[in-house]
Amino acid sequence: MGYYDETNTRHQDKVERSRRPWFTSIVSGIVGGAMVLGVTTFTDINQNAPTNQGSEVTLTEEKENTVEVGAQPLSSKNEIADIVESLSPAIVGITNIQASGNPFQNAQGVESGTGSGVIFKKSDDAAYIITNNHVIEGAQSVEVTHFNGEKVKASVVGADPLTDMAVLKISSEHVTTVASFGDSTALRTGESVIAIGNPLGLEFSRTVTEGIISGKDRSVNITTSDGDWALDVIQTDAAINPGNSGGPLINMSGEVIGINSLKISQNGVEGLGFAIPSEDVVPISDELMEKGKIQRPFLGVGLIDLAELPEAYVRDSMNLPKEISTGVVVGNIAPSSPADSAGLKEQDVIVSMNGTEIKGASDLRKYLYTEAKIGDEIDVKVYRNGKAVTVKILLSERDATSA
Repeated sequence: MGYYDETNTRHQDKVERSRRPWFTSIVSGIVGGAMVLGVTTFTDINQNAPTNQGSEVTLTEEKENTVEVGAQPLSSKNEIADIVESLSPAIVGITNIQASGNPFQNAQGVESGTGSGVIFKKSDDAAYIITNNHVIEGAQSVEVTHFNGEKVKASVVGADPLTDMAVLKISSEHVTTVASFGDSTALRTGESVIAIGNPLGLEFSRTVTEGIISGKDRSVNITTSDGDWALDVIQTDAAINPGNSGGPLINMSGEVIGINSLKISQNGVEGLGFAIPSEDVVPISDELMEKGKIQRPFLGVGLIDLAELPEAYVRDSMNLPKEISTGVVVGNIAPSSPADSAGLKEQDVIVSMNGTEIKGASDLRKYLYTEAKIGDEIDVKVYRNGKAVTVKILLSERDATSA
Protein backbone atom coordinates (compact mmCIF):
# COMPACT_ATOMS: atom_id res chain seq x y z
CA MET A 1 0.00 0.00 0.00
CA GLY A 2 1.45 3.37 -1.01
CA TYR A 3 0.66 6.87 0.10
CA TYR A 4 0.40 9.35 -2.74
CA ASP A 5 1.58 12.91 -2.42
CA GLU A 6 2.87 15.44 -4.89
CA THR A 7 6.22 16.52 -3.50
CA ASN A 8 8.67 17.23 -6.26
CA THR A 9 11.87 17.60 -4.31
CA ARG A 10 13.88 15.31 -2.10
CA HIS A 11 15.92 16.63 0.75
CA GLN A 12 18.33 14.60 2.89
CA ASP A 13 20.64 16.22 5.40
CA LYS A 14 23.90 14.56 6.26
CA VAL A 15 23.78 12.36 9.30
CA GLU A 16 26.46 13.00 11.88
CA ARG A 17 29.23 10.45 11.60
CA SER A 18 29.34 7.80 14.27
CA ARG A 19 32.19 7.79 16.65
CA ARG A 20 32.39 4.02 16.12
CA PRO A 21 32.96 3.48 12.37
CA TRP A 22 32.76 -0.30 12.59
CA PHE A 23 29.24 -0.22 14.01
CA THR A 24 28.05 2.53 11.68
CA SER A 25 29.38 0.66 8.66
CA ILE A 26 27.44 -2.46 9.57
CA VAL A 27 24.25 -0.56 10.21
CA SER A 28 24.46 1.77 7.22
CA GLY A 29 24.94 -1.18 4.93
CA ILE A 30 21.67 -2.59 6.18
CA VAL A 31 19.38 0.39 6.58
CA GLY A 32 21.09 3.16 4.71
CA GLY A 33 22.13 5.21 7.72
CA ALA A 34 20.48 6.56 10.84
CA MET A 35 18.56 9.79 11.33
CA VAL A 36 19.85 11.91 14.20
CA LEU A 37 16.73 12.89 16.06
CA GLY A 38 16.64 16.63 16.39
CA VAL A 39 20.07 16.91 14.80
CA THR A 40 19.71 15.91 11.18
CA THR A 41 16.91 14.90 8.85
CA PHE A 42 16.42 11.62 7.04
CA THR A 43 14.32 11.77 3.88
CA ASP A 44 11.46 13.58 2.18
CA ILE A 45 7.96 12.29 1.67
CA ASN A 46 8.01 9.96 -1.35
CA GLN A 47 7.18 11.67 -4.62
CA ASN A 48 5.03 10.20 -7.32
CA ALA A 49 3.77 13.16 -9.35
CA PRO A 50 4.68 16.73 -10.32
CA THR A 51 2.13 18.31 -8.07
CA ASN A 52 1.97 19.05 -4.36
CA GLN A 53 -0.42 19.32 -1.45
CA GLY A 54 -0.96 21.66 1.51
CA SER A 55 -1.71 22.12 5.21
CA GLU A 56 -2.42 24.69 7.97
CA VAL A 57 -5.32 26.62 9.43
CA THR A 58 -6.37 29.22 12.01
CA LEU A 59 -9.21 31.49 12.97
CA THR A 60 -9.61 34.57 10.81
CA GLU A 61 -8.99 38.23 11.33
CA GLU A 62 -10.16 40.64 8.63
CA LYS A 63 -10.70 44.27 7.67
CA GLU A 64 -14.13 45.79 7.34
CA ASN A 65 -14.26 45.01 3.63
CA THR A 66 -13.33 41.37 4.12
CA VAL A 67 -15.96 38.64 4.14
CA GLU A 68 -15.63 35.83 6.69
CA VAL A 69 -17.08 32.62 5.31
CA GLY A 70 -18.66 29.81 7.27
CA ALA A 71 -19.86 31.59 10.40
CA GLN A 72 -23.47 30.48 9.90
CA PRO A 73 -25.07 27.41 8.27
CA LEU A 74 -26.10 28.13 4.70
CA SER A 75 -29.43 27.50 3.02
CA SER A 76 -30.25 23.89 2.20
CA LYS A 77 -31.26 25.01 -1.31
CA ASN A 78 -28.25 24.60 -3.59
CA GLU A 79 -26.24 24.22 -0.40
CA ILE A 80 -23.02 23.04 -1.98
CA ALA A 81 -23.17 25.66 -4.71
CA ASP A 82 -23.67 28.35 -2.07
CA ILE A 83 -20.66 27.14 -0.09
CA VAL A 84 -18.44 26.96 -3.15
CA GLU A 85 -19.46 30.40 -4.35
CA SER A 86 -18.81 31.94 -0.94
CA LEU A 87 -15.55 30.16 -0.12
CA SER A 88 -13.82 29.94 -3.51
CA PRO A 89 -12.17 33.40 -3.28
CA ALA A 90 -10.30 32.16 -0.19
CA ILE A 91 -8.86 29.14 -2.07
CA VAL A 92 -5.59 29.76 -3.91
CA GLY A 93 -3.20 27.86 -6.13
CA ILE A 94 0.40 27.49 -4.99
CA THR A 95 3.34 26.98 -7.33
CA ASN A 96 6.68 25.65 -6.08
CA ILE A 97 9.51 27.19 -8.11
CA GLN A 98 12.97 25.66 -7.86
CA ALA A 99 16.37 26.22 -9.42
CA SER A 100 16.62 24.29 -12.66
CA GLY A 101 20.26 23.26 -12.30
CA ASN A 102 20.74 24.19 -15.97
CA PRO A 103 22.75 27.42 -16.44
CA PHE A 104 21.13 27.93 -19.85
CA GLN A 105 17.58 27.93 -18.44
CA ASN A 106 15.64 30.73 -16.76
CA ALA A 107 17.57 32.09 -13.79
CA GLN A 108 14.25 32.67 -12.05
CA GLY A 109 13.78 28.93 -11.67
CA VAL A 110 11.30 26.44 -13.07
CA GLU A 111 7.94 25.22 -11.85
CA SER A 112 8.46 22.12 -9.74
CA GLY A 113 4.87 21.45 -8.71
CA THR A 114 1.54 22.94 -7.77
CA GLY A 115 -0.78 22.60 -4.83
CA SER A 116 -3.57 24.40 -3.06
CA GLY A 117 -3.96 26.65 -0.04
CA VAL A 118 -6.51 28.45 2.12
CA ILE A 119 -6.42 32.12 3.09
CA PHE A 120 -7.20 32.04 6.81
CA LYS A 121 -6.12 35.39 8.18
CA LYS A 122 -5.87 38.99 7.00
CA SER A 123 -4.40 42.11 8.56
CA ASP A 124 -4.08 45.63 7.18
CA ASP A 125 -1.30 44.87 4.72
CA ALA A 126 -0.81 41.10 4.78
CA ALA A 127 -2.78 37.89 4.39
CA TYR A 128 -1.81 34.39 5.49
CA ILE A 129 -2.28 31.04 3.78
CA ILE A 130 -2.35 27.49 5.14
CA THR A 131 -0.85 24.76 2.97
CA ASN A 132 1.09 21.50 3.28
CA ASN A 133 4.81 21.59 3.92
CA HIS A 134 5.41 19.21 1.02
CA VAL A 135 3.80 21.72 -1.34
CA ILE A 136 6.50 24.31 -0.71
CA GLU A 137 9.43 22.22 0.56
CA GLY A 138 12.65 22.89 -1.34
CA ALA A 139 11.22 25.91 -3.14
CA GLN A 140 13.49 28.67 -4.35
CA SER A 141 10.41 30.88 -4.46
CA VAL A 142 6.65 30.42 -4.03
CA GLU A 143 3.94 31.90 -6.25
CA VAL A 144 0.28 32.20 -5.26
CA THR A 145 -2.56 32.38 -7.80
CA HIS A 146 -5.72 34.15 -6.63
CA PHE A 147 -9.32 33.37 -7.53
CA ASN A 148 -9.23 36.05 -10.24
CA GLY A 149 -6.02 34.70 -11.79
CA GLU A 150 -3.78 37.35 -10.22
CA LYS A 151 -0.33 35.90 -9.40
CA VAL A 152 1.70 37.20 -6.46
CA LYS A 153 4.90 36.21 -4.68
CA ALA A 154 4.62 34.60 -1.25
CA SER A 155 7.08 34.26 1.61
CA VAL A 156 7.25 31.28 3.96
CA VAL A 157 6.37 32.28 7.54
CA GLY A 158 7.01 28.83 8.96
CA ALA A 159 6.91 25.15 8.03
CA ASP A 160 6.98 21.78 9.79
CA PRO A 161 7.76 18.57 7.88
CA LEU A 162 6.47 16.13 10.52
CA THR A 163 2.95 17.56 10.62
CA ASP A 164 3.16 18.49 6.92
CA MET A 165 2.03 22.06 7.53
CA ALA A 166 3.23 25.47 6.38
CA VAL A 167 2.10 29.09 6.60
CA LEU A 168 2.67 31.57 3.76
CA LYS A 169 2.40 35.36 3.72
CA ILE A 170 1.18 37.51 0.82
CA SER A 171 0.01 41.07 0.30
CA SER A 172 -3.61 41.62 1.32
CA GLU A 173 -4.25 43.78 -1.75
CA HIS A 174 -6.34 41.22 -3.66
CA VAL A 175 -7.78 39.38 -0.66
CA THR A 176 -11.52 39.85 -0.09
CA THR A 177 -12.44 36.58 1.62
CA VAL A 178 -10.95 34.54 4.44
CA ALA A 179 -12.00 31.07 5.57
CA SER A 180 -13.25 30.20 9.03
CA PHE A 181 -12.51 26.87 10.63
CA GLY A 182 -14.89 24.49 12.32
CA ASP A 183 -14.44 21.94 15.07
CA SER A 184 -13.17 18.66 13.63
CA THR A 185 -13.81 16.90 16.95
CA ALA A 186 -17.55 17.37 16.39
CA LEU A 187 -17.53 15.50 13.06
CA ARG A 188 -19.60 12.33 12.68
CA THR A 189 -18.84 9.43 10.40
CA GLY A 190 -21.13 9.66 7.38
CA GLU A 191 -21.37 13.46 7.53
CA SER A 192 -21.27 15.17 4.12
CA VAL A 193 -18.19 17.16 3.15
CA ILE A 194 -16.74 18.79 0.05
CA ALA A 195 -13.17 19.36 -1.11
CA ILE A 196 -11.93 22.26 -3.21
CA GLY A 197 -8.50 22.32 -4.82
CA ASN A 198 -6.41 22.31 -7.97
CA PRO A 199 -6.11 18.68 -9.14
CA LEU A 200 -3.41 18.13 -11.76
CA GLY A 201 -2.42 21.80 -11.65
CA LEU A 202 -3.93 25.24 -12.09
CA GLU A 203 -5.67 24.30 -15.35
CA PHE A 204 -8.40 22.67 -13.26
CA SER A 205 -8.27 25.19 -10.41
CA ARG A 206 -10.96 25.14 -7.71
CA THR A 207 -12.35 21.76 -8.71
CA VAL A 208 -15.12 20.72 -6.31
CA THR A 209 -15.72 17.14 -5.18
CA GLU A 210 -18.31 15.80 -2.75
CA GLY A 211 -18.15 12.93 -0.28
CA ILE A 212 -18.57 11.93 3.34
CA ILE A 213 -16.47 11.50 6.43
CA SER A 214 -15.44 7.87 6.03
CA GLY A 215 -13.59 7.62 9.33
CA LYS A 216 -12.28 9.66 12.23
CA ASP A 217 -9.17 9.32 14.37
CA ARG A 218 -7.18 7.57 11.65
CA SER A 219 -3.40 7.38 11.70
CA VAL A 220 -1.22 6.88 8.63
CA ASN A 221 2.54 6.41 8.52
CA ILE A 222 4.40 8.86 6.33
CA THR A 223 8.05 9.51 5.56
CA THR A 224 9.16 13.12 5.81
CA SER A 225 12.40 15.07 5.61
CA ASP A 226 12.44 14.93 9.43
CA GLY A 227 11.94 11.16 9.57
CA ASP A 228 9.03 8.73 9.78
CA TRP A 229 5.86 9.92 11.49
CA ALA A 230 2.36 8.67 12.28
CA LEU A 231 0.07 11.47 11.05
CA ASP A 232 -3.38 11.81 12.62
CA VAL A 233 -5.96 12.34 9.88
CA ILE A 234 -9.62 12.36 8.86
CA GLN A 235 -10.57 9.81 6.20
CA THR A 236 -12.89 10.88 3.36
CA ASP A 237 -14.12 9.48 0.06
CA ALA A 238 -14.30 12.96 -1.52
CA ALA A 239 -11.97 12.74 -4.52
CA ILE A 240 -8.50 14.06 -3.66
CA ASN A 241 -6.04 14.17 -6.52
CA PRO A 242 -2.53 15.49 -7.18
CA GLY A 243 -2.67 19.24 -6.60
CA ASN A 244 -5.44 19.06 -3.98
CA SER A 245 -2.86 19.09 -1.23
CA GLY A 246 -3.34 22.10 1.00
CA GLY A 247 -6.91 22.61 -0.11
CA PRO A 248 -9.80 22.57 2.36
CA LEU A 249 -12.14 19.81 3.44
CA ILE A 250 -15.38 21.64 4.21
CA ASN A 251 -18.49 20.79 6.23
CA MET A 252 -22.05 21.74 5.26
CA SER A 253 -21.83 24.94 7.31
CA GLY A 254 -19.10 26.19 5.00
CA GLU A 255 -16.38 25.72 7.63
CA VAL A 256 -12.96 24.23 6.94
CA ILE A 257 -12.61 21.15 9.14
CA GLY A 258 -9.51 19.69 7.53
CA ILE A 259 -6.62 20.31 5.15
CA ASN A 260 -6.37 17.71 2.38
CA SER A 261 -2.95 16.12 2.47
CA LEU A 262 -2.67 12.63 0.95
CA LYS A 263 -4.42 9.61 -0.51
CA ILE A 264 -3.75 5.92 -0.87
CA SER A 265 -2.65 5.12 -4.41
CA GLN A 266 -2.87 1.42 -5.20
CA ASN A 267 -4.46 -0.69 -7.92
CA GLY A 268 -7.99 -1.56 -6.96
CA VAL A 269 -8.18 1.09 -4.22
CA GLU A 270 -10.43 4.13 -4.60
CA GLY A 271 -11.88 6.77 -2.33
CA LEU A 272 -9.25 6.69 0.41
CA GLY A 273 -8.26 10.30 0.96
CA PHE A 274 -6.99 11.92 4.13
CA ALA A 275 -7.05 15.40 5.62
CA ILE A 276 -5.28 16.88 8.63
CA PRO A 277 -8.05 17.77 11.15
CA SER A 278 -8.55 21.39 12.15
CA GLU A 279 -8.06 20.47 15.82
CA ASP A 280 -4.38 19.83 14.94
CA VAL A 281 -4.01 22.47 12.25
CA VAL A 282 -5.05 25.45 14.37
CA PRO A 283 -2.52 25.14 17.24
CA ILE A 284 0.32 24.19 14.91
CA SER A 285 -0.35 27.09 12.58
CA ASP A 286 -0.54 29.43 15.58
CA GLU A 287 2.94 28.31 16.67
CA LEU A 288 4.30 28.63 13.12
CA MET A 289 2.90 32.17 12.98
CA GLU A 290 4.50 33.04 16.30
CA LYS A 291 7.85 31.22 16.11
CA GLY A 292 8.33 30.14 12.50
CA LYS A 293 8.83 26.52 13.57
CA ILE A 294 7.52 23.87 15.93
CA GLN A 295 9.74 23.57 18.98
CA ARG A 296 10.18 19.98 20.14
CA PRO A 297 12.36 18.20 22.70
CA PHE A 298 15.82 17.27 21.45
CA LEU A 299 17.40 13.89 22.19
CA GLY A 300 20.34 13.74 19.80
CA VAL A 301 20.67 10.13 18.65
CA GLY A 302 20.58 8.18 15.42
CA LEU A 303 17.58 5.83 15.32
CA ILE A 304 17.54 2.34 13.83
CA ASP A 305 14.61 -0.03 14.26
CA LEU A 306 15.78 -3.25 15.87
CA ALA A 307 13.50 -5.18 13.52
CA GLU A 308 15.50 -3.82 10.55
CA LEU A 309 18.72 -5.52 11.65
CA PRO A 310 19.53 -9.10 10.59
CA GLU A 311 18.53 -11.66 13.19
CA ALA A 312 21.98 -13.23 13.14
CA TYR A 313 23.66 -9.90 13.90
CA VAL A 314 21.28 -9.19 16.77
CA ARG A 315 21.77 -12.67 18.21
CA ASP A 316 25.56 -12.81 17.88
CA SER A 317 26.59 -9.20 18.54
CA MET A 318 24.02 -7.59 20.81
CA ASN A 319 23.37 -10.32 23.40
CA LEU A 320 19.71 -9.40 23.72
CA PRO A 321 17.30 -11.59 25.69
CA LYS A 322 15.15 -13.77 23.42
CA GLU A 323 11.99 -11.90 24.41
CA ILE A 324 13.35 -8.56 23.09
CA SER A 325 12.46 -8.42 19.41
CA THR A 326 11.41 -4.76 19.05
CA GLY A 327 12.92 -1.45 20.08
CA VAL A 328 15.21 1.27 18.77
CA VAL A 329 18.95 0.80 18.41
CA VAL A 330 21.02 3.87 19.19
CA GLY A 331 23.30 4.64 16.25
CA ASN A 332 25.44 7.76 16.33
CA ILE A 333 25.16 10.18 19.26
CA ALA A 334 25.47 13.95 18.85
CA PRO A 335 28.26 15.40 21.03
CA SER A 336 26.99 17.41 24.02
CA SER A 337 23.40 16.35 23.28
CA PRO A 338 21.02 15.28 26.08
CA ALA A 339 21.64 11.62 25.16
CA ASP A 340 25.41 12.14 25.29
CA SER A 341 25.26 13.98 28.62
CA ALA A 342 23.09 11.22 30.11
CA GLY A 343 25.54 8.49 29.10
CA LEU A 344 23.52 6.79 26.39
CA LYS A 345 25.79 4.57 24.28
CA GLU A 346 25.85 3.28 20.73
CA GLN A 347 24.10 -0.09 20.34
CA ASP A 348 21.90 0.59 23.38
CA VAL A 349 18.41 -0.69 22.54
CA ILE A 350 15.67 1.67 23.74
CA VAL A 351 12.54 -0.29 24.72
CA SER A 352 10.54 2.24 26.79
CA MET A 353 10.26 5.88 27.84
CA ASN A 354 8.66 6.67 31.19
CA GLY A 355 7.06 3.23 31.07
CA THR A 356 5.64 3.63 27.55
CA GLU A 357 6.70 0.79 25.25
CA ILE A 358 8.85 1.85 22.30
CA LYS A 359 8.68 -0.63 19.42
CA GLY A 360 10.35 1.50 16.75
CA ALA A 361 11.58 4.93 15.73
CA SER A 362 8.07 6.16 14.94
CA ASP A 363 6.93 5.26 18.48
CA LEU A 364 9.92 7.08 19.94
CA ARG A 365 9.25 10.28 18.01
CA LYS A 366 5.55 10.14 18.78
CA TYR A 367 6.19 9.88 22.51
CA LEU A 368 8.99 12.43 22.54
CA TYR A 369 7.08 15.01 20.48
CA THR A 370 3.58 14.59 21.91
CA GLU A 371 4.03 13.40 25.50
CA ALA A 372 7.30 14.99 26.59
CA LYS A 373 8.28 18.64 26.86
CA ILE A 374 11.49 20.63 26.69
CA GLY A 375 13.01 20.56 30.20
CA ASP A 376 11.45 17.23 31.18
CA GLU A 377 13.62 14.51 32.69
CA ILE A 378 12.53 11.13 31.36
CA ASP A 379 13.44 7.57 32.31
CA VAL A 380 14.66 5.68 29.27
CA LYS A 381 14.93 1.89 29.61
CA VAL A 382 17.60 0.36 27.40
CA TYR A 383 19.30 -2.99 26.97
CA ARG A 384 23.08 -2.67 27.03
CA ASN A 385 25.17 -5.78 26.41
CA GLY A 386 22.12 -7.86 27.23
CA LYS A 387 21.29 -6.17 30.55
CA ALA A 388 18.41 -3.77 31.30
CA VAL A 389 19.57 -0.27 32.28
CA THR A 390 17.50 2.84 33.06
CA VAL A 391 19.01 6.15 31.93
CA LYS A 392 17.62 9.52 33.04
CA ILE A 393 17.73 12.06 30.21
CA LEU A 394 17.06 15.78 30.60
CA LEU A 395 15.46 16.96 27.35
CA SER A 396 16.60 20.24 25.85
CA GLU A 397 15.60 22.38 22.88
CA ARG A 398 17.32 21.90 19.56
CA ASP A 399 20.02 24.53 19.15
CA ALA A 400 20.66 26.61 16.06
CA THR A 401 23.57 24.41 14.94
CA SER A 402 21.59 21.16 14.86
CA ALA A 403 19.03 22.03 12.19
